[in-house]
Amino acid sequence: MSQAGKTRPTRGATDNALSGRFNLPTHEADGDWLDARDVVDGAVAPARTDIQVVHPKTAITYNKSPDIAFDRSINTIQGCEHGCIYCFARPTHAYHDLSPGLDFETKLFVKPDLPALLRAELAKPGYRVSPIAMGTNTDPYQPAESRWRITRGVIEVLAEHDHPLVITTKSDRVLRDLDLLAPMAAKGLVAVAISVTSLTPRVAMTLEPRAPHPEKRLAAVRALADAGVPAFVNIAPIIPAITDSEVEAIIARAAEAGATNISYIPVRLPWEVAPLFRAWLDAHFPERAGKVMAIIQSLRGGRDNDPGFFSRMRGQGPWAELMRTRFQIAKARHGFPQERRKLDMRCDLFRPPAGAQGELF
Repeated sequence: MSQAGKTRPTRGATDNALSGRFNLPTHEADGDWLDARDVVDGAVAPARTDIQVVHPKTAITYNKSPDIAFDRSINTIQGCEHGCIYCFARPTHAYHDLSPGLDFETKLFVKPDLPALLRAELAKPGYRVSPIAMGTNTDPYQPAESRWRITRGVIEVLAEHDHPLVITTKSDRVLRDLDLLAPMAAKGLVAVAISVTSLTPRVAMTLEPRAPHPEKRLAAVRALADAGVPAFVNIAPIIPAITDSEVEAIIARAAEAGATNISYIPVRLPWEVAPLFRAWLDAHFPERAGKVMAIIQSLRGGRDNDPGFFSRMRGQGPWAELMRTRFQIAKARHGFPQERRKLDMRCDLFRPPAGAQGELF
């Protein structure tokens, strides 16, 4: 029995179809007996989370995208239990012959070797320091981090060797590592960006079903700022006719919380994210689904998604210009810098780990 179109408690995607993009058959991904419970009693069963350990060969991933402010990142978990329906990382699960839908939220891959791999990579003679980004693919502080503590292990290595770091998250769990982040911030080595998409509980609970409440995220911004850690707020993404009415309110709350600056990105719907998002709209906002997609296509040159560098981050057309204007006016009203400033991260303090032989003496 197909599970397409059904909402599940605390999950974002409404179906679990496989991609077919890599010449794999398109079918409904298998669940376990608990997921089949609706066949027996007519109820939609909550999907369980399965975690597998994987052993990558490297810790750092490099990119050459000209519209991204960093050239390297670390991703501690593949898949994300937060279940954000708009997540542009969902298509990566297709590489595993898994669905970018429910599988992305329920079948996770953790990498406990990352701290050791990172230490070895930092020790290589040819390594050149530049800020490492975490949370640019999937969230480093999703629920699994509470058990595995891989993100903390990575931060411990970076802190030990005075390596700069930028973290993006939508979780107040980042405060669990404040004992590491505050001393790094005192040296100019770290900044944290907290994503706040909506302040409306009903919207947040369907849009980001397992992410912490927006009020907890704003409280985390305040706690970070009070500890001397540069804290930014990202309105990422802004969804037309769903969350765009909240832009000014989020900017005001970010200012009250002590955020250093604020940014935004219009919603992006690459590959399998577009049909998942359409199904989510049909399930939760059927009365405005057509309007939402029409505005998104206006922003994206008539398509569901625009993959072009730079334009993918800003959008185009009158809706994009209106969004930019509202954003800039609200920023000015609350005293945020008008220009997006480059993070001033210290790279000159970096001390590479000693090699295996050096540690003997």
